[in-house]
Amino acid sequence: MANVTQARRSTVALKSAMAVSGLIMVVYLVAHMYGNLKVFNGREAFNTYAEHLRTMGEPILPHAGALWVIRVVLTASVIIHAYTAVALWRRNRASAGYVGAKRYQTTRNRLGIQRSYASFTMRWGGVTILLFIIFHLLNLTTDDIHPGGASPSPYDRVINSFGVWWVVLAYTISLLAVGFHLWHGAWSAFTTLGGNHSSTRRASNLNNLAIAISVILTVGFLLPPWAILFGWVG
Repeated sequence: MANVTQARRSTVALKSAMAVSGLIMVVYLVAHMYGNLKVFNGREAFNTYAEHLRTMGEPILPHAGALWVIRVVLTASVIIHAYTAVALWRRNRASAGYVGAKRYQTTRNRLGIQRSYASFTMRWGGVTILLFIIFHLLNLTTDDIHPGGASPSPYDRVINSFGVWWVVLAYTISLLAVGFHLWHGAWSAFTTLGGNHSSTRRASNLNNLAIAISVILTVGFLLPPWAILFGWVG
């Protein structure tokens, strides 16, 4: 049992858990982006989609049962992802040999061949994303925060919120953070799971895949708010 416990707490296990939990969230983001784009189909189509989220799985599952399963899996993924991120950061900090406020005693190869802008902004990008998720849920899910006006209609909540310029600006900044996080996160996850065989990041095809995932999701999520702000929708 001691060996099992030690193995579960190993760096390899933590990285694997972080990779799998991150990929689960990526799959959810793809599905969520697809649903958001239904706002271009009008009020009826979007509200029907929102209601279907609560009725799918019936009668095998109770009303909103499948939605709660998704919420539980996502919540667990977020907790695991955050815990492993903090644990790995602390281990990395302890092993890197910080001297005062400096990470390295030498200035040679400080960034490393596998580093990028996205990689060294992961920590604060993660904090930004967490705050964004809280605001997003209070804004469009529970309707506790409604800058453009409250409404029982999911479609109207989206239209009302994204009709306010500072809400769109906040979403844009947050989604850019999501994009950078996905860029490094997707590449790192695939690498952790054994998909990377290149000596440098740029030489890896997985880097191009990670960039494609981050760009598609960032642009896909930003299309509705900007279209609504400029009056093309709603």
